[in-house]
Amino acid sequence: MLNAFAAHTVHREGVSLHTRVGGEGPPLLLLHGHPQSMVMWHRVAPALAKHFTVVLMDVRGYGDSARPAPDAEHINHSKREMALDAVAVMAHHGFDRFGVLAHDRGARVAHRLAIDQPQAVQRLMLLDIAPTLAMYEQTSEAFARAYWHWFFLIQPPPLPEALIASDPARYVRSVMGSRHAGLAPFDPAALAEYERCAALPGTAASVCEDYRASATIDLEHDRADVALGSMLKQPLRVLWGEHGTVARCFDVLALWRERAANVSGHSLPCGHYIAEEAPDRLVDEALSFFQTHPKEQP
Repeated sequence: MLNAFAAHTVHREGVSLHTRVGGEGPPLLLLHGHPQSMVMWHRVAPALAKHFTVVLMDVRGYGDSARPAPDAEHINHSKREMALDAVAVMAHHGFDRFGVLAHDRGARVAHRLAIDQPQAVQRLMLLDIAPTLAMYEQTSEAFARAYWHWFFLIQPPPLPEALIASDPARYVRSVMGSRHAGLAPFDPAALAEYERCAALPGTAASVCEDYRASATIDLEHDRADVALGSMLKQPLRVLWGEHGTVARCFDVLALWRERAANVSGHSLPCGHYIAEEAPDRLVDEALSFFQTHPKEQP
């Protein structure tokens, strides 16, 4: 669905990363969420490519990128490793400083990227998340019921992996179809891509490891940031769906103001999958935000 964007494979420490690049102008990295791939940007990327050099990336464990082996400490699927992947991808394409637009799991990678590599990230826009540590610490019954997969996927192997692998398409449709608008917002070709990638060998293990990392080593990294008083210094824009679980369960803007020095944001009239439910609004938001100061310095 993104054939106008040239496909590339970038290798970092034995992990192959699938990317696509198109357009011209300042560099803008797009990071997808779970259980999706870069295809989630198919309604947004072509419009952005008229103004930016758009780099799309399947994060490790998803899409057509590699599925690293699980490890006891979940390091291979930590957001810190995924952030280093992003730096390597952008360096491969000739960029050492760039903007980041990211959704869901990809937004958690972007948060870690901007904290760990502040020289690389000029501005970032995060879609429909609150900080990971805050979401775990403030988990309510309503949140646990809506985001059941957070707590299912972190259970010890092999049960979650086996259940996903037994019917990957059903897992994808169950997770995505349980949100505000059901499966209606998704182009059938995009949904078919998500299902195809979910069925690739190793996906079930990587998906579980991604969430196990978020509940263990990623929280260690987040707590270390809090202890050190580390804050995002880059301009941060957060957007969330007014009909989504994050909006119902968390004060999104207040929580990000605890973690970022320069943050703004608001809700959009949609659910969780902003890029597919409200693509035109998202393009307008991105153009307004990322074109404001295109030559900002660190």
